[in-house]
Amino acid sequence: MAGRGSNVSTKSSTSNGQHKRPFLIGVAGGTASGKSSVCSKIVERLGQRNLDCRKRQVTVIGQDSFYRDLTNGEQARALKGQFNFDHPDAFDFDLIKQTLEDIMEGKVVKIPMYDFTTNSRKVDEYTEVYPADVVLFEGILVFYMKEVRDMFHMKLFVDTDADTRLSRRVVRDTKDRGRELEQVLVQYVKFVKPAFEEFCLPTKKYADIIIPRGSENTVAIGLIVQHIKDILNGGIKKHYTNGNTFPDESLGVVEKPTRQRNPSESGAGGRPH
Repeated sequence: MAGRGSNVSTKSSTSNGQHKRPFLIGVAGGTASGKSSVCSKIVERLGQRNLDCRKRQVTVIGQDSFYRDLTNGEQARALKGQFNFDHPDAFDFDLIKQTLEDIMEGKVVKIPMYDFTTNSRKVDEYTEVYPADVVLFEGILVFYMKEVRDMFHMKLFVDTDADTRLSRRVVRDTKDRGRELEQVLVQYVKFVKPAFEEFCLPTKKYADIIIPRGSENTVAIGLIVQHIKDILNGGIKKHYTNGNTFPDESLGVVEKPTRQRNPSESGAGGRPH
């Protein structure tokens, strides 16, 4: 496992000295589906964008920061576009899990900074993330590892059609990451598309909310923003008690313990499964 990037500095607590656990939201979806844009819209509509990082109530972390260090051989393949960055093995899931656990404990964490032009972490460069009430963690495989998936209090899946995702990826990789068009297309066909179908798409079933069209879906984003406002305003106090946290009923997404059915109850009046 690569060296840990998380670092204890301070803790967030309530007025009575009791630790307040943040509401953790996972945002998954295929490459260039609009995950970052959805998170950005949420932050913007909550008025959190231009705040100092120490004062933000809502913060966003990207899974892309947690690509593991490559071996020399893998680095050589990556420079030729022959390394699969969409495979689970490309990520440092141990560091992801440890970082999220530290966040849930109210600790300041250091997130590695990844350089996509060199396919490597920047040496001794980190982004500090301070305790917040709501943390969004976005990435293609954030629901893949069960231990990580089970930490999320709400799970969103950004669902965008393949043609749109491919066109966005081509623009991003050629313009922002300095890659040749042919390399981007070959990599997409050989690695990205198969990895999406094998590893990312199957995790869609774990989502509490599916967001078609990404950041263009203002209705879905509006509902999520209202839900987060309820959390920030203290309207959902059960999030912070005994570690039992459930999405609010306002979004129709409730994961509560199943009530034991009385044998005398008739099956005719029960809800369909």
